[in-house]
Amino acid sequence: MISFAIKVVVNAVAIWVATVLIPGVDVSGGDSTSSRLLTYLFIGLLFGIVNAVVKPVVKVLAFPFYIITLGLFTLVVNALMLELTAWLSSHTRLTLTLDAFWWTAVLAALVVTVVSMVLNAIVPDGE
Repeated sequence: MISFAIKVVVNAVAIWVATVLIPGVDVSGGDSTSSRLLTYLFIGLLFGIVNAVVKPVVKVLAFPFYIITLGLFTLVVNALMLELTAWLSSHTRLTLTLDAFWWTAVLAALVVTVVSMVLNAIVPDGE
C-alpha cells in the first residue's frame, strides 16, 4: 500500500513539473492550494492506473516498433498514455489538458519520464 501511494505521489510531482515547464500542459480543478494538491494527486492516480492497465497491452502490441526504433517508441507510448489520461480526466471536474500531441504530449511524456526516474531513484518505494 505504501509503495502504491509513493508511486501516485511521484506521478503527481512529475505531472506538476511538466505543467510548470511545458506550455500547453495544464491541470485544472481547484483554486486553493489544498484542492490543487488533491487535483494533482487525482491525476497522478489516474495516470498510474492507465500505466498499470493499458500500457502493458500497448507494449505487447507495439513490440515490433520498439525493436525498429531501438526503444525510442517508448516516448510515443508514454505520450499516448498521457493523452489517454487527459481524455479520461476530461470526464471529471479535475482535468489534465494537453494542447497538441507531437509537441505538447511528447515533451510532457519526456519530462514525466525523466522526473519519475529521478524521483524513483531518490525515494524508496517500500519494496
